Parts: sequence; C-alpha cells; structure tokens
Amino acid sequence: MKRFFSAALLMLILWILVDYPSMSQNVPRTAEVFSVKGAIGPASQDFIERGLRQAVKKNAQMVVIELDTPGGLSKSMRGIIQAILTSPIPIVTYVFPSGARAASAGTYILYASHLAAMAPGTNLGAATPVNIASPGGADEERKKSKPSASELKALNDARAYIRGLAQLRGRNVKWAEQAVIHGESLSAQEALKLNVIDVIAKDISELFDKINGKVVSVQGQSVTLNTKHLVLNRIEPDWRTRFLSIITDPSVAYILLMAGFYGLFFEFANPGFIVPGVIGGICLLLALYAFQLLPINYAGLALIVLGIIFIITETFLPSFGALGIGGVISFVIGSILLIKTDLTAFGIPWQLIAGISGITLLFFLGVLQLVFRARRRQVVTGAESMVGKQGKIVFRNGQPWVKVAGEYWQVKDLSQWSEGQIVLIEAVEGLTLRIKKIEGV
Repeated sequence: MKRFFSAALLMLILWILVDYPSMSQNVPRTAEVFSVKGAIGPASQDFIERGLRQAVKKNAQMVVIELDTPGGLSKSMRGIIQAILTSPIPIVTYVFPSGARAASAGTYILYASHLAAMAPGTNLGAATPVNIASPGGADEERKKSKPSASELKALNDARAYIRGLAQLRGRNVKWAEQAVIHGESLSAQEALKLNVIDVIAKDISELFDKINGKVVSVQGQSVTLNTKHLVLNRIEPDWRTRFLSIITDPSVAYILLMAGFYGLFFEFANPGFIVPGVIGGICLLLALYAFQLLPINYAGLALIVLGIIFIITETFLPSFGALGIGGVISFVIGSILLIKTDLTAFGIPWQLIAGISGITLLFFLGVLQLVFRARRRQVVTGAESMVGKQGKIVFRNGQPWVKVAGEYWQVKDLSQWSEGQIVLIEAVEGLTLRIKKIEGV
C-alpha cells in the first residue's frame, strides 16, 4: 500500500514538472496600450501614472504610450517622466499616427522612455521652455539679445534635464541640447538616423515585430523584449480622467471661481435660499482644486479676490463708485496675470476675460444704481419719515399737540394755534415737532 501511494505521489510530481511550462504558456501575455493626445497637463499625468500602476498589477509585459502632443506643463511632464523612470516594466513611447508630433514636453517623454518609436510622417523637437521661446520673427531678435537671469536659469535647467535623459537611454545628447537651446525639430527618418529614436513603424504590429528581441535597461536590469503573441489591452480614459481634464482647463476653472464667489455672495445677501450657497461652495472648491494643479500666479489670484471683495463691499458700504471701479480694475488685471504660462492650451482667452469682466461691471453698475435710487428714496420709517407730512392740531389739557398717523407729538412753537388746524411738519427735534401753517387751509 505504501509503495502504491509513493508511486502515485511521484507520478503527480512528474506531471506537474512536465506540464507546468505548458500551463504557464496558457496565461496571456499582455501589452497595455493607452493613447495620450493633446497638451500634457494634470489629467494626462494622472492618466499615465494610474495606467502604469494598473499595468504593474496585471503583470503586463510592456506598456505602449501612443503620443501626439504639442507640449504641455513642465510640472506634469516631470511627473510623467518620474513614473516612466521608476517603472518596473518596459515602456515604449510611440508617436502615432502619421501626422502626430511629440513637441516640447513630448520630446522629453520620448527621451525618457525605454524605447522611442515614431510613425512615418511624424516629428519631434522644439523643446525650448515656452516662457523663453518667442513666436515668429521675434525669435531672431531673442537670439541677438542677451537672455535674462531667469531665462538663462530655466534654459540651463531644461538643457541639463534632457541631457541626463539622453545619457541614461544612450541617445543623441548633442541634438537633445540643440532641441532645447535652438528649438530644433526632426522628422521620424532624421530622428532615426541621428539616434534620437530606436524604431520607425507604421502601426503597432510592425512596431512589435521590430522591437522583438531588443534589450533595454529597466531599473538597472537588462530586459530582453519578447513581443511575440502579445495581447493588446487598450486602456481608455475613465470618468476621473475626463472630469479632471475638464476642471483643469483654465477657462473652466476661471468660470468655476466666479460662479463660486457670486453664489456665496447671493447666499449671504439673501440668507435661506440655500441653492446659491451650495452651488457656490462646490464651484469654489473645484476651482481651488484645479488651480493647485495648474501653474498659477498667486498675485493674479489675489488681485481677483481683492477686486471681488471691493465690488461686494460697494454694495454694503457705498463709496459712490470708488470701491467698485477699483474692484473692476483689480479683477481685470488679476485675470490677465492668473495663469503663469505662455502655452496656448493652458491660457485664459481674452474674450472670456472680457466677457466675465463685462458681467462684473454690469453687476457693479446695477448695484450702484440701486444705491443712488435708495439715496433719493423718501424715508418711510423712523422719525425722519415724519418730515413733510401733514398733521392736525389737537388741544390736550390746554396745550397744542399734533396728531400724525394716529400718534400725538408735542409742538415746539407754542404760538396761537386753533383746534383742527392742518399744519406741515418741518423737522423732528427729539420728542417735539417744528411745524408751520399751511396757507389756504
């Protein structure tokens, strides 16, 4: 019996050893693919970072980032590059499809990737920091003029950063520096020839064929790529990425900020409405969250807040326009200075600034009109409301009194008055009235 169990156990062990490789081959080998299009910003960074973490959890063989970008924010770009450099699985950045580009921030991401690939008809480069580059012919004037200390600092920082990435991946260091200093660009064929990229491929299938067997360094370890029979798993942006891309649009964040302030103002001006306060609070918090992800000039934000405070103060402490006009001027200047970048995709259009400023100005003029109207309106409550009204003389205990609106007031002038005489109230002095006779009555 013991021999039988021993033989059965031996056969089971042999079966596991023989069939384990075939069992492991049945586990699908995957490559996570996600597409990044448009300007690099907080939403792109969040999408790539979370995508890489998911790929690690799924034990993916590699990640392919299909890239098409005109550039983006330096903070978001550096966050993406850090995620790539610390990734435990190989990452291929693929400029795709034909006609796409990896300009500015895209060039840095391409240099940081374990493998850099491009489709025919694509380009990369123009990696000069945006606040230094000048459009059109102004670039020639910039080259002749001496850069400021801040520009030189930013330029040297960007130059050292891309040089370090090029050295890490064994790519063309000299051209990388030219892309930063002079804004040089290359086509896919030129990039391959100058050892800026590794592969040119028209699609994912051809890309996998060409990179199969290549050796890359992942966290200091040499890894040989095996792209045969890889199953592609495309990761699409989820609701979080879409929502983040909406609220981190500077124009949307700007509108949310205004909606938040005005919502809270109407709630405080009309306590009990609830809805304006709830909407205003939510909008204000969303705007502040978006702004902490964006390159904000806090002086500009402070000017906007100061302008709104001045305009609101005008409604409670009328200054005949001084606070309101100053508030509108502060608001406009703050709006112009709010976003600290020259990137078109992350700027606030002047049309939106003009529109919001116009609405704010109309609001201020409306408040100012109400103030002046209230100043001219006749007083209807209190002792001051007695002035200009008519009363009737009534004698009580031999003394003349004035009956007005059912109340009896003492008379300051004790001249000869007759019972039932109609008089006009000129002033209220303490508890007495100064009156005069109405002629013809």
